[in-house]
Amino acid sequence: MTQPIQLDVISDTICPWCYIGKRRLEQAIAMRPDITVDIRWRPYQLDPTIPDGGVDRRAYLENKFGGPDQAKEIYTRIKEAGDAEGLDFAFDKIKRTPNTIHSHRLIRWASNNDAQDAVVERLFQIYFLEGGDIEDRDTLTEVARQNGMDADLVHELLGGDADVDLVQREIRTAQKIGVTGVPCFVFANAFGVMGAQSPEIIAESLDKAVAEHSQTAEATA
Repeated sequence: MTQPIQLDVISDTICPWCYIGKRRLEQAIAMRPDITVDIRWRPYQLDPTIPDGGVDRRAYLENKFGGPDQAKEIYTRIKEAGDAEGLDFAFDKIKRTPNTIHSHRLIRWASNNDAQDAVVERLFQIYFLEGGDIEDRDTLTEVARQNGMDADLVHELLGGDADVDLVQREIRTAQKIGVTGVPCFVFANAFGVMGAQSPEIIAESLDKAVAEHSQTAEATA
């Protein structure tokens, strides 16, 4: 197949399942070398109420999950899932849970440099493996620089509210189409698969997208 299948990945940069889902997606694509996939990363905020500057992560998770024991149990399972995908989550290094709107702005701008996937990967690395602050303006500027973007321009834009409304509009659109959790994979604007599914399920969804695309092309020929 020569024409790429568009795949919109709706994700949040503080969602560990989204990082796991990214690894599983990469495996799925490797399982289908004859399918060309055009991946577009789309924003979502698991908690848009988190203020600028973030909140203490431990207190936040304990409150969210109903206590320290529950939070520990949930993140132990996530750690095990990450280990299975070669991700060495360092949750103990993360001190604050940030507001993710600015990281999503950076991902949006990265599309102009065909650098979205690399920027998403680096943001996940900084937050989940290094315990870094992906809300920090200088950190985001450095990610831009590392991935061939105009770092000076990014730094300037991050100082204002450029594209905040557009990112928020995309998030509302995701909610309107029924996205209640992430990751969510939307294949060829036709159907979605929710959650960090196995590589096999994602690969089968790619097959389905190709088949539906071929049927549509034949019907309009």
